[in-house]
Amino acid sequence: MSLESLDPAIKKIIKDSYPQIEDLNPAQKAVVEAGLLEEKENFIIAIPTASGKTLLGVMAALRTILEGGKVVYTVPLLSIQNEKVKEFKKFEEHGIMVGKHPSSADLAVMVFESYDALTRFNWNTLSEVDLVIVDEFHMIGEYSRGPTIECAITRSRIINPGMRLIALSATLQNMEELSTWLGARVVEHDYRPVPLYQEVLNTEEYGTKNKNDVILRILKDSMEESSQALVFVSTRRFTESLANYLAGKIKRNLPAEKKKTFKMVAEKILDVPRRRGSLPTEVCLKLAECVENGMAFHHAGLFDRQKEIIEEEFRAGNLLMITATPSLMYGVNLPSKNVVIRDYTRWTSQGPQPIPVFDYLQMSGRAGRPGYDKEGYSYLIGKTLSEAEQLQYQYVYGEIEATNSKLLENRDAVYRQIISQVAAGMARNLDELMEFFQGTFSGFQMTHSEYSSLFASDTIQFQVKEALDFLTEHGMIQVVPDGLRATAFGMLIAKSNYAVQTAVRLKEFARSGGEVDMSRLVYEICRTPDLIPISFKGRKSRDPVRDRLNQTGIFVVDVGNDEATAATLMEWMDERSEYEIENAFHVYAASTRRAAYEASQLVKFHREICQVLGIYTGLDSMEVLAARLYYGVKEELLPLVVGIKRLGRRRARALVDAFGTDLRYVSREELLRIEGIGPKTAENILKKYHTRD
Repeated sequence: MSLESLDPAIKKIIKDSYPQIEDLNPAQKAVVEAGLLEEKENFIIAIPTASGKTLLGVMAALRTILEGGKVVYTVPLLSIQNEKVKEFKKFEEHGIMVGKHPSSADLAVMVFESYDALTRFNWNTLSEVDLVIVDEFHMIGEYSRGPTIECAITRSRIINPGMRLIALSATLQNMEELSTWLGARVVEHDYRPVPLYQEVLNTEEYGTKNKNDVILRILKDSMEESSQALVFVSTRRFTESLANYLAGKIKRNLPAEKKKTFKMVAEKILDVPRRRGSLPTEVCLKLAECVENGMAFHHAGLFDRQKEIIEEEFRAGNLLMITATPSLMYGVNLPSKNVVIRDYTRWTSQGPQPIPVFDYLQMSGRAGRPGYDKEGYSYLIGKTLSEAEQLQYQYVYGEIEATNSKLLENRDAVYRQIISQVAAGMARNLDELMEFFQGTFSGFQMTHSEYSSLFASDTIQFQVKEALDFLTEHGMIQVVPDGLRATAFGMLIAKSNYAVQTAVRLKEFARSGGEVDMSRLVYEICRTPDLIPISFKGRKSRDPVRDRLNQTGIFVVDVGNDEATAATLMEWMDERSEYEIENAFHVYAASTRRAAYEASQLVKFHREICQVLGIYTGLDSMEVLAARLYYGVKEELLPLVVGIKRLGRRRARALVDAFGTDLRYVSREELLRIEGIGPKTAENILKKYHTRD
């Protein structure tokens, strides 16, 4: 089987869209020969990272679409969704519509949560889907997103039993169990386009006590051979300190031409906050200083655009090394010839724990760039020779863990799925709920386990009944003569992607009585599980956060990231920049805009909860609060930033400071004197305020 032997229509689209692919590799040939394009049965494809899983999914998708069908390609993260949409857009040259929802696309790329929502309330659209491709299928065993895709698959098979499923996965230990649950054929292959060599190093053999010196040696070796390195450490702080340490060690040995390139990248980094109306923050300056010496750190505390620049420039060969937290192993396609895993423990609620073998393989699997490197190297670093031997046994030769469902462990996931089943009319009683949960991977594992099969049904029933009692007690589900029914409150939750615990907290706040305190509402939203907190950078005094909350009548004893987030959002609405916020509170302020957007959506959700509960006090104030969070402005600027498209808070403030809030009598010439106001924006303002030159 070769590329040339494929259906001519599929072959043409692939050659036009992926000109770098000359033929199928051995893993791809094995999957195609197993019947991927001829058979209609479900498939689980398990081949190593960078071995071409996406192309296999694409071929199956094209086959289905060319036969008149629809395809959904599901991914776990927004970053991967955007990457895939951009990649697949090339198919539109061949008349294939690509988008993010199957109602308007032949090939829809959806995150797990969006696909789950489709299975709950868009049955007509779901019934038109002929093929679902689940990328990163191994994440079915992950705590937060795993239950979402697990239950979406379960519901899909009930609503659209003729739909085909293709799972693209890393190799997992219990493939037979997963394939039996899905009724799927498994095709596994160990081919890698770039051979991977895994080594465990230790500080003793390098004559040092510092792991960072071992990494420095790897960096210098990679510089000599003009390659790059990706280093995984456990925390944001470690990414920064390591990048800074390495930059200081090599800056005197960098060629002038390289320094010039790195300087250009550093300017791009600094330009990100400037374009947003903020001076570069301390973190931005530290990042730019490292980048000037070819080093970059990558974590969630950076501006999104800065992370994109780091990824783009690394791919282009304009950075020597990235130090990153483990989240990078899932977020983007970023291979490197050398991968270093410095930290093999991770902080959990039970204290520091060793990383799973699966995570080690995901990180080390990044080594080796197809088309560029002849081999890839991954280095795990221990302290002593004996520790290195133990790590070699545990990770390099160790057996990957079994993938187990986390559905019943995740209480909120159980709550959400029960509400979804009842709200969608798919379960009217306990028996029908039991039937659904027994059909999930969790139910399958329990009923087929030699240890739990005897009491599996009782265990599932106990969990479901306990959850049902909670949902009934909190007014989300009610018992009526013909069975279970979702209340208006429950229906609102079912149609959202918010956690049940978030809805309960906001409902209790809504019912606390009295005049609505908007600052208190912001604080309550910051304490929900759906708002990713803005975190402190270090151990500096947290009194400024406490003082800011005290100003609004919120008095707290312990100050953590939730409190930092609330104080940050309050300052954001007072038109403070990220630079000012970071200096005031010692937080990672680059994620302020993202947090403010999510908070604005949660305010709208709270407003809907109030309406459902019949609480109408403060609804207008909530609408204003949501807008202030979204735009980051004081109330007086709202008419401008809402009414003039893409004006932004910085230019709006300049206009109001110059002319006041009434712009009816301001001339075009006067507008053009304001920094940042061009002819088009001036014209939009004149139209809005009916002003003549």
